Amino acid sequence: MKWPKVFLLFYFLFVRILSFADEGMWLPMLLAKLNEKEMRAMGMKISAEDIYSINKSSLKDAIVSFGGFCTGEVISSQGLVLTNHHCGFGAIQSHATLQNNYIDNGFWAMSLKDELPNPSLFVTFIVRMEDVTASVLSGVTSAMPENERQSQIDKNINAVRANSKRETYQDVLVRPFFEGNQYYLFVTETYRDVRLVGAPPSSIGNFGKDTDNWMWPRHTGDFAMFRIYADKNNRPSAYSPDNVPYKPKRTLSISLDGVSQDDFTMVFGFPGRTNQYLPAVAVEQLIEVNNPAKIKVRDHVLEVMDAYMRTDEQIKIQYAAKWASVSNAWKKWQGELLGLNRVDGVGRKKKLEADFQNKVNANAALKAKYGTVLPDLNNAFDELKVYGLARDYYLEIISRIELFTIASQLIQLEAAFDKEGESGYAARLPQVKDRLTGFYGDYSPIVDMKMTEVLLSLYVNDQQEKFQSALLRDKLKANQGDFALLAKVLFAETDLDDQQKTLSLLDKPTKEVVDIIRQNATVLLFKDMQRVYQNEVQRTLSPIQDRINALQRTYMAAQMEVFTEKRFYPDANSTLRLTYGKVDGYTPRDAVRYDYYSYLDGVMEKYKPGDYEFDLPTKLIDLYKKKDYGQYGVNGKLPVNFIAANHTSGGNSGSPALDAWGNLVGLNFDRVWEGTMSDINYDPSICRNIMVDIRYILFIVDKYAGAGHLVKEMNLVRPKTKK
Repeated sequence: MKWPKVFLLFYFLFVRILSFADEGMWLPMLLAKLNEKEMRAMGMKISAEDIYSINKSSLKDAIVSFGGFCTGEVISSQGLVLTNHHCGFGAIQSHATLQNNYIDNGFWAMSLKDELPNPSLFVTFIVRMEDVTASVLSGVTSAMPENERQSQIDKNINAVRANSKRETYQDVLVRPFFEGNQYYLFVTETYRDVRLVGAPPSSIGNFGKDTDNWMWPRHTGDFAMFRIYADKNNRPSAYSPDNVPYKPKRTLSISLDGVSQDDFTMVFGFPGRTNQYLPAVAVEQLIEVNNPAKIKVRDHVLEVMDAYMRTDEQIKIQYAAKWASVSNAWKKWQGELLGLNRVDGVGRKKKLEADFQNKVNANAALKAKYGTVLPDLNNAFDELKVYGLARDYYLEIISRIELFTIASQLIQLEAAFDKEGESGYAARLPQVKDRLTGFYGDYSPIVDMKMTEVLLSLYVNDQQEKFQSALLRDKLKANQGDFALLAKVLFAETDLDDQQKTLSLLDKPTKEVVDIIRQNATVLLFKDMQRVYQNEVQRTLSPIQDRINALQRTYMAAQMEVFTEKRFYPDANSTLRLTYGKVDGYTPRDAVRYDYYSYLDGVMEKYKPGDYEFDLPTKLIDLYKKKDYGQYGVNGKLPVNFIAANHTSGGNSGSPALDAWGNLVGLNFDRVWEGTMSDINYDPSICRNIMVDIRYILFIVDKYAGAGHLVKEMNLVRPKTKK
């Protein structure tokens, strides 16, 4: 009867491996050491070196950081880049006018000369990465105060960057991992001539908009295409009409075979920020204090925007990107709360911490090093609580009152003059002019006045008085406590909401401009609100946060030392990562089971003529009625979106979804609502990433847009059917 025990041992080991298989954002250079064996067992057909290599071209050479906030991938030998519609939305919006409304109608360049430049857009490739922990932490001791520690690290990083081998057109980044216990270097190449090639209308690229955002099932063609341009030597160059399409080291082949249940998938990209190793007390505060406060502020912001966007087409264009940005995090935070409560995220953290503390207490050496780290963290977060709430309220409110955004730019001019006189002012002036010119293009004073009324009401009524500006309270009192009247007065006593007057001001002599800035009522109010925040919140919060940072670093090191059986991955920090898992549906709640695929049939089921979120172009409806799917359909149906258990985050938008052979099968664009808590607590039972099926993308490009010349640039393959 020994065999059942052996069987059970291997069974539980196998289950343990699977329980971690979907979790993790892994450094590509470490895949061979940490992940390759497991990945092959799950179905991967290529090697770790095929994914990341510095000796030959590999998949990492086709992946780019898109604008520093998303991911993209090179899909043709002519530098064609695929990313999400919402990642390229700022560029699309910048070219849109009432006459050429590329948001509503889409855009397709039918030749290279039609492609549209985007001065502020860039893509960055990773050339290589290496562990530089020893060099960066040289001379750093545990007894150092945080500011001295960081000063020594900054000095070391500068030396590491200076001594790193690279080409003149390459850059070097050094980033911390595991709460600053490790450091890695990245040699990068950044291309700054990136042109818009194609984008579907928002009725396809953002179908379902806010109602469907973060939800499954989805039916969205969330993609856009750009092209990288380089100089005649294929090197990075600022925009020039003489530049030519970039010749990549590697492009992704595109599979027309799709995916099936339990297929192995990978997502390769630049996830932005996760906090997997927070203590329970931090997660508890997020659930009970911080997320609810931020959600409440954005409730009001979105309500104001929506009222104007639905009745004014110009405002709708101006505020489309702002709406998307505000709404995205707003809904994500709500899903995060839902998921954390559903899987008892705090309870799980507390259970892990009890296990940690028991193991530490049972070992004298560990107890001496780490015995108080968790109690100390709990105390520090308790101290942080009230100030963390005040911070979140201030930052959410101040950043949405756009009059203060203008004031902050002028204050930069004043500060430059105070620090370096005429020369400092002159150096800063072109930047401020450029930023304000771009800002005013998407600014509506009427929207901002209403936003000011609503948000200042929250600022006064929802905070302790000590965190409020006395000048603001005096102004409110002078206006009978009426926030609508206060907002009208604030706008009446300033010219900052007027583009022509503000930009004309900047053409005046330096001293005159600085004197006017110093006397401006909006600037004075903004400065007073800043002063109160800095004195009453930041001054106390910063040392507490420094203490938390040091304790988090110690706790991270402690976990890695105590839980020796666990395989750790670093939190996301906008560096290149690979995550992997399998195609699968999920059960979000009792008696509900979601399948892993959605089809064009579902798009038509959601269709509502004339609706802001669910209207559709006539041509797409006609193609559906005719079932004219070309080579992209399957058994009379057209795949649209699918889900899998890949651990993704913000920044992974636009990341390629790859099959077992490394072929492109989809484009990552979202997560399911119940699984957005994966940034804090990944749970394989409900955490799913959402991807556009590449066949839907090709269908829209080819059959809908008539841009088949772009498909001809690509390498289409059938790895499953071998056709």
